[in-house]
Amino acid sequence: MAITIRLCLPADAPAMAEIHMRSWEAAYRDIVPAEYIREKNATRPERWRQFLAGEISSQHIIEADGNPAGMLCFGPSREEDAGEDTYEVYAIYLHPDYFRQGIGTRAMNYALGEAKKLGKLSMTVWVFAENASAIAFYAACGFVPDGKIQTGEYGKTLDTIRMRRALQ
Repeated sequence: MAITIRLCLPADAPAMAEIHMRSWEAAYRDIVPAEYIREKNATRPERWRQFLAGEISSQHIIEADGNPAGMLCFGPSREEDAGEDTYEVYAIYLHPDYFRQGIGTRAMNYALGEAKKLGKLSMTVWVFAENASAIAFYAACGFVPDGKIQTGEYGKTLDTIRMRRALQ
């Protein structure tokens, strides 16, 4: 399977929304209430259209044999305590048709490589504390919890943990 990861174009908005919606439905069905997922998904097509109408610097589409398979968004950390030498994976989602085929690992390696090229020293990612599958994926990619926790409302109160990986 040929995997391509490239910056999005405005025309990719429908595919990015579809990937985002289907991934949330599959990955979070036992974590986030279904009504919350439905509400968020109802806004995704327009949000992605607006998002990709602006500056595109961190939003990447993952294609498998030319077909939209996933999304990867990364860039400078949004956390003040992370430091300027840290990049963050903002989102990495695959369409459920492409789960467990090594595509996520390839995408993560791409993000890590791009951060290294820029001289970054570490990469972080936030993950639901209840998402054992995602935590295992990030751990397999070399990430470990760094002790930072946030609590948010996602139709219910959920904790997210920050995981970090050194790049050097």
